[in-house]
Amino acid sequence: MSFISTLRSGKFIITAEISPPKGTDTSRLNRDADLLKGKVDAINVTDNQRAVMRMSPLAACGLIQGKGIETIMHITCRDRNRLALQSDLLGANAIGLRNVLVMSGDHPVKGDHEGAKPVYDVDSIQLLGILRKLNEGFDLADNELVGRTNLCVGAVTNTELNEAGLIKFKKKIQMGASFFQTQAVFDVKSFSGFMEKVNGIRSKNIKIIAGIIPLKSQRSAQFLNKVPGIKIPEDIVREMKDSKDPEAQGMEIAVQIIEEIRPLCDGIHIMPVGNHENTKTILEMADLL
Repeated sequence: MSFISTLRSGKFIITAEISPPKGTDTSRLNRDADLLKGKVDAINVTDNQRAVMRMSPLAACGLIQGKGIETIMHITCRDRNRLALQSDLLGANAIGLRNVLVMSGDHPVKGDHEGAKPVYDVDSIQLLGILRKLNEGFDLADNELVGRTNLCVGAVTNTELNEAGLIKFKKKIQMGASFFQTQAVFDVKSFSGFMEKVNGIRSKNIKIIAGIIPLKSQRSAQFLNKVPGIKIPEDIVREMKDSKDPEAQGMEIAVQIIEEIRPLCDGIHIMPVGNHENTKTILEMADLL
């Protein structure tokens, strides 16, 4: 079943995230993809995540789809102008990629090439508009394409939205986002409040896929607490600190969160700290396989 068919089916959606290698060795990429095959509906492939230079997600998605696994290609506004964005999207469609996730992208000052100049020629809402035009058979300058794209388009969102954030969320829907993947969820009560807000804006056809990060240590919890859009309750940090087996404790916490948010949203998106060796076990513990 294609990912867009899964979105329309009403099935609880399961996606997972892989970062391309920082180099040409694709062994870890292939290993994680093999671990996820048959267990998730699609694999997200990041685009220079945290502004750290890595292999092109277009190339990495092509490798993964060669294994018969559907992908969701991330594409950021940070590194490309409107010409390059459109070229990559046409290329992605040409090699059989069908799903993209649009985001602004972290500023290069946060990454490993501090001297890199950010582009941000368009913002994430404008990029969604570009995708809508490409799907209609036109480029951003209203020139007709020789063959239109057929891309399923998603966007990202934090779960703590103020009034401006809600307006931006609504604009992303208006520009054609058919699914949203959220920042990592640790506070179920806060996530429930987020869902109440967006349920007043979205139709049932717009899917919300909640981010899940299985913690591995107290240190990882403290680090993630500094990431914008992530808030880990003190009791979870304390559980990780007091645990004799922090990795197992992190898995149990992830499963508990999945079970509590499952009635609220349309799916989960697993973003491990490291590789996907524990993802199958987490899905089994959550009764999702």
